[in-house]
This record gives sequence, structure tokens and C-alpha cells, in this order.
Amino acid sequence: MNQVLKTIIAKHHYSKISKAINHLRHAHSKPPPTPTPPKAPQKPVSFTFHNQTFEDPYSWMSDLGDKVSMRHMDVYMEQEEKYTEAVMLDTDRLQRKLQSEMASRMAPNFCTPPVKWGPWLYYRRVEEGKQYPVLCRRLASLNEEFISYNSPSAGFDYNTGKKIEQKLLDYNKEAERFGGYAYEELSEISPDHRFLAYTMYDKDNDFFRLSVRDLSSGSLCSKPDAERVANLAWAKDGQALLYTVTDNKKRPYRIFCSFVGSKQDDVMLLEELDENVFVNIRHTKDFHFVTVNTFSTTYSKVYLINAADPLSGMTLVWECEPQAHCIVEHYHGCLYLFTDAAKEGQSVDTHYLLRCPVETSGSTKWETVFLDECDFIIEDVDFSDTNLVLILREGQKYNICSVPLPLPKEKGAVNLKQLDRTFLPLPTYVSQIVSGPNYDYYSSIMRFILSSPVMPDAVVDYDLKNGKWFIVQQQNVFQERTRTLYGASNKERTQKPNNFCSKVEVVCEAECLWNDLSEYYACEHYDVSSYDEVAVPLTVVYSRKNRQVGQSPGLLHAHGAYGELLDKRWRSELKSLLDRGWVIAYADVRGGGGRGKRWHHDGRRMKKHNSIKDYISSAKYLVQNEIVHPDKLAGWGYSAGGLLVACAINTEPDLFRAAVLKVPFLDPLNTLLYPILPLTPPDYEEFGYPVNIDDFLAIQKYSPYENIQKDALYPAVLVTSSFNTRFGVWEAAKWVARVRERAICDPNRPILLNLTTDIVEESRYLQCKESALESAFLLKMMGS
Repeated sequence: MNQVLKTIIAKHHYSKISKAINHLRHAHSKPPPTPTPPKAPQKPVSFTFHNQTFEDPYSWMSDLGDKVSMRHMDVYMEQEEKYTEAVMLDTDRLQRKLQSEMASRMAPNFCTPPVKWGPWLYYRRVEEGKQYPVLCRRLASLNEEFISYNSPSAGFDYNTGKKIEQKLLDYNKEAERFGGYAYEELSEISPDHRFLAYTMYDKDNDFFRLSVRDLSSGSLCSKPDAERVANLAWAKDGQALLYTVTDNKKRPYRIFCSFVGSKQDDVMLLEELDENVFVNIRHTKDFHFVTVNTFSTTYSKVYLINAADPLSGMTLVWECEPQAHCIVEHYHGCLYLFTDAAKEGQSVDTHYLLRCPVETSGSTKWETVFLDECDFIIEDVDFSDTNLVLILREGQKYNICSVPLPLPKEKGAVNLKQLDRTFLPLPTYVSQIVSGPNYDYYSSIMRFILSSPVMPDAVVDYDLKNGKWFIVQQQNVFQERTRTLYGASNKERTQKPNNFCSKVEVVCEAECLWNDLSEYYACEHYDVSSYDEVAVPLTVVYSRKNRQVGQSPGLLHAHGAYGELLDKRWRSELKSLLDRGWVIAYADVRGGGGRGKRWHHDGRRMKKHNSIKDYISSAKYLVQNEIVHPDKLAGWGYSAGGLLVACAINTEPDLFRAAVLKVPFLDPLNTLLYPILPLTPPDYEEFGYPVNIDDFLAIQKYSPYENIQKDALYPAVLVTSSFNTRFGVWEAAKWVARVRERAICDPNRPILLNLTTDIVEESRYLQCKESALESAFLLKMMGS
């Protein structure tokens, strides 16, 4: 990152800290004059591609190497900041109130839920007065009553004379090593529990640096000490560490093996010189193998490395089409592959499970494990030494299904319903289930994080051996605190499923255990007919007490890219809007991960228009069915979701009253043609390769920056961006400037640009501050 850009970031960071407006002093004075939006300088530049010429008067904003342009950008950002401040001046008191509300609901992160692995409990906790946490562990055998983490004792167990807690890594000291910041990306304990390998962000050099710490002494190992590290995997029972490094464009392309404590140079196991090939590594849960995934625009491959002898070479075990999801696990001499690759040359819509003996894995002798089922799909799998656990989805309903291992040995696929299955208890309205972290392959206890639009995330441990379960951590919204429990002191609950199948509601006798808010907040599901009669899932959440039918303001969320599941988790900051009568809606448009692989493909590249039209159809459904007031609908989109909402605004600006675009992707044509920050193959697969004429024309047709309507009345828009995001602040600044230039300028519908903090500098305080600004903006624009 150049020095000019660092200076700009620093100036805006400190300007945010130094702002203190004494609003009471002006309480009885005349209202201030209507602020005038800044006007960005225009420096028209012509670009020609595929025999088409287009002008970009604001391309100078992205010229990071030009000091003059960056000085102009600095001045312009200050003007935008002052304009946003002036427009939002009358909400200063409201922002403080909202910030206070949101901060009071945030769970105090004194300690993370402990993770049991072997004889140890691992956890992170924050010490009083410190900014960053410390990574600790304690013996599970000494801590059966380990319940509260507000101030865990670091002393001794007087019955045994043994130390209770061992500090493994103090991130406050790491901050001293890395210029005042401690931002960790990867952290892996060795299988013998002796070493910790981790990567910390080096802000000055913009890469992650690998370090290995000896946990018995607390000292750093002399090697490996590598830069630009992207992945880690332990081998040889913790004696060897494999890691990948990236090139200057942040592409993982090399794999090294380092023998910890050895004076030998690290050995390079693989180097991919083709700039279109990316590599990734992971160890199997039993640490017997390290898998190497290589993927490009033409293929996906999986190799196997024997973890006992990592220098013995790699064996190709799987090859398929590009962009396929391929995860390999090992169980008692058999490899299991969870993938959505094509079957016999035919594209599939969902994931499926294959298996193959290790000794024949280099061949094509993979066999399907389960027969295809029409009434549910497998979303994810997890293994232990005794059980296979499947996360199943039927429509919008989820289940967790446990199956004893080993599976039947007979040839051919089996029917899941014929196996001895156990369905684990779940709360109502689950929208997402995440497995793990389940490091202990030999434990019968598995952990899952359950998410719902009307329930704070619940971290739950299930004992697959006896059916007992308990909530490890879940926030209690109304008592404004978090319950964090572990061990025998937490009352265990047993669920006895009787002939459960995927179509039967799981009834939990201890339903009240979940901090479920559905008594106070309704969650409803609809199928919206899009322009081509495709049904789009729409989830609507509102306060049962405060909603006014047909009169409520509404906020419509969407993402619609990369096949990612739309985040519909309960978010405590949205409670402030719900309690003020707002409706929060989520549209699972095509391009996202709501309904399988085909759903994703039907909303990407030249089919991106499907995502946009799905979103518009969902917005119209909310208005036409009197779920939201016709003049009080707002859009919300993050990153690629910001592109989606901006496209919808360009298409039908009168449909929305306001919108919030967070670090949005607003200038895809220029960014994909002339990338300033490194892009990956999935980015081009998602939005298109503009060197291809058809993709170029499709991008040009939907690009938010290229399609702003002239002389149209746009909704009020708050755009938040940062210098340190994949989609830089120049994209947001260019779009804002062009909307003001082309659209009707209405002071009651301002277009605002707010510069957020650096990701490394994020804190709970700043998160609340920015969420309060968003909510205050929406309330102000709706006249609430």
C-alpha cells in the first residue's frame, strides 16, 4: 500500500475520533441551511474495448499511483464526510440512543466457548483493561465444573497442586510485534498439542506472517518463519508443518513442508506457475493425510499426501470440472468425498457423498454412498471415529442426522432411511447450521452453531453416543447477558427420537431451553413469483407487538452471489428497528445458495439479470401484499449484495424510499477489466470475463455505474466503504458522484458516502457506531 493511501486512511481515522459536536448548544437556534452535496472533479477519459468506446469522468479516483489524484481524493473524501455529518446532524441524539441500545445488547466477549480436544479445553478470553484476547487451555479432567469465564482463575488446583490455566498466546503482545494491531487469520494446534502455528496480519507489508510457538516453553520457534501464508496443515504427528504461500497477486501457488525444530531448509512440495491455478491444503480429521486442492478455470483436482511421510509425493485421487466443491475425509482405510461435481458427465444440483478404498483411490473406483432422495438434500457432512453426521434440508427446514459408523460394506448405494438414524433436537425456524469446530476426531461429542432469524446463535454440543445435549453458549436478549456453560454442572438434556424421519417435526420437551424469540417476533416464509414464474423464497420478520399492517417501514436484505447462503441470523442491532415497527425481510434470490447449485448458476455471469429481477419481484411482493408501506421500503446489500441493490435501484428507482450499500461492488466493468486489487477465478466465474464479448455486454448492461438513469428521482442512499476492501472506496465514490450528476437532486433524498474504519481496527464500539448511523439514516428517511 503506498504512503499517500496510508496517510489518507490515518487522517480519516483520526477525524472520526476527534468529532464531538455539542448539539445541545444549538438546540434552540435556527435550523441550519440545507447542506449542498460536494461535486467531484471530472477528468473524462475514454476507454475502448470490443470496439465499444465509453467515457469515465471519475476514473482518476482509482489511480492510486498518482499523488495528485490521491490528494484530490483526500480533499473529496473530507468533503463527503462533512456533507454526511451535516445531513445527519439532526439525528445526533438518536444515533447516541441507538448506539447505547445496540451496545447494551452485545454479548460481552469475555471468553469464547471452550473447545475440548483430547485432554485439553482450549478457549480465548479477554483480560480486564486489555484490547486483545489471550489463547488459553486447561486440563478437562480438572475442570468439570468450568462454567463462568468472566474472570477465570489462573491459579492452582489445591487438591492436585496442578496449575489450572496455561496461557498459550497473548495477542496484546502480538500487537507489539505488528505495529499495534493483532489480527489473526489462521491458528492450528499440532495433533500432539505441543505447537501452535498461526498467521498474523502485517499491516505495513499487507500480508500474513507465519509463526510457530512451542507451547511447553512459550517461545517462538526459529522456523518456519514465512511470509504471505494462506493455509496450514500439520503432518507427521506434529513434527512437520505444511503451508501455502501466495504470489504478489495474493494467489496461493506454492506448498512448503517445514520440520519444526530442524535446521533444514523448508522443502517446496508444489509450485503452480500458471496464474489461473490456485492451491489449498487441509488435513483430514484423523491427521492421516493432507489433501491438496488445486482449481483453475478448466479443472478441479484433489491430491493426497501421506501425513506420516509428507515428502513421499502426492497422489491424484480426484479430478472434475472447475468450480466444484470437493472435500476429502478419511475413515479406517477408506476415503470419503463430499462434492457437487458432475455425475457421469451430467451436472448435478446438490452435494453427494462418494467413497473409495485408499489403495485404489488413484483410480476411478469411487462409489456413491447414498441413493438420491427427492424429499431432502445433504447440505454438509462431518465425521468422527464412531459417527457420520449429515446436515439435511427439506425446503427451508433443517435437520441434523447422525448415522453410526462403519456404514454397510455391500456394493452400491444405500437408502438413508434404512440405516439406524438419530435426528438431533433443533429449535424452530433454523436458517443455518454450521458444524464445528470439531477438532477431536475420537470424541462422541459434536458441536454445532444454530442460527435463526428469531433466535440468537446457539452453540450446542450433542453427544452422539447417548443422545444427550446441552447449550454451550447463547445470548439471552432480554436479560442482556450471555449464558456460557460447559461441563457436568450444566443440566444435560436427552432427546429420544422415536422413528423420526425428515418430514416429522422434531418436538423437544425442553423447548423453553432455547432463547427463542418467536413469542415476540414473528417469522414467516413466502414463495414469490419472479418475472419468469420461478418461486423465490422470502423470509419476513417483524415484532408481533409493534408492527402496523400495511403501514410499517421495511428493510429488504439480499446477496445473490457466489452461491453463498443469505445471512438470516438474528442480529441484535436490528432489534432497534423491529421494536420501532419495522419489517425485516430476506430475499433468497438466484445467484445465492438458497436452492442448490443450479440456483447459483441461474444468477451469475450472463444470467445476473435473474438476481436483479428476483429482488425487484420480492420488493413488489412486500408492497402489494401490504407487508410494507408502499413509500417506506428500503434496500440493504453488502459487497456483491450492494451491487444487486444498486442494480435494482437503477431499474426501478421509485420502488425504494432508501437504501444502505455496505462496501458495495458498484463498478464491475472497470474492476474486472482493469483490476486494482487482486481478483480470483471465482470472481470472474461469478460476474463474467469481460474479454469475452458476451460477458462484456452482459456486465455493461447491468453494471450499477454504467446504468444510472438520467433525470430520475433516486431513493436516499447511504453508501459505506473503506480503503482496505476488495471493492475499494473509489467504486463507491464514483457511483455517488455519477448519481448526483445524472439523477434529480432532492435534498430530502440525499446520496451519502461514509468512510468506515480499517478492518484491522474494527472494534465493538465502532461496529455499534456504524450500525447506529445506518439505522438513524433509515429512520430519518422514512420520517420516523
